[in-house]
Amino acid sequence: MKRRFVLAALPATLLALTGATKAKKAPPPPPPLGDTVLVEMITEQGTIVLELDHKHAPITTENFMRYVDSGRYNGMTFYRAMHLNWGTEPNGVLQGGLNQFPARLMKPIAHEPTTVTGLTHKAGTLSMARLAPGTANADFSILLSDLTSFDANPASPDPDARAGYAAFGHVVSGMDVVRRIYNAPRSATKGEGYMKGQMLDPQVKVLKVRRALPVQPAAPTP
Repeated sequence: MKRRFVLAALPATLLALTGATKAKKAPPPPPPLGDTVLVEMITEQGTIVLELDHKHAPITTENFMRYVDSGRYNGMTFYRAMHLNWGTEPNGVLQGGLNQFPARLMKPIAHEPTTVTGLTHKAGTLSMARLAPGTANADFSILLSDLTSFDANPASPDPDARAGYAAFGHVVSGMDVVRRIYNAPRSATKGEGYMKGQMLDPQVKVLKVRRALPVQPAAPTP
């Protein structure tokens, strides 16, 4: 009886040892980025498709895609809607990112001013949020209107205005979703300093952020 027990247990033991020593396969690297890359954001309010300009803003685009490809943006939120009380409505900025998930943040990136990239801040532009230049990591803004004051202004006496913000893409589909989130309820008390009254309440969750395939043109009708 004892011998049969040992023989019966031996294959399972060998399988356990084999499984313990088998090396785990590393996930395949993400595909290389072209001049542009499409990104799909699936939110609670609908889907937004972004086109990132890798050719002109490589540092900012590659940083954004590291968050996309690693899954760190999944579950992020849009948390701030800055409504400007001048110009033609809607006039302002919708901001999102990992404000609630500091453990997912990677190192800040070098600032890419619009004087280098040649891009400008128009309605639908995707732009990195930051404090001082060189502090941007994961948070970003989508413009609801033309705000060329966000562009770098070398003639300004203000160092912050001289640097401007880093534009690196634009919305190609889903601006109706952007506007819907921008017009969502805001708290009258949340937010510190100039951001008080700008915080969405509740925040709008982004369920998934992933690469998107280009839309292929329909075949001509014979």
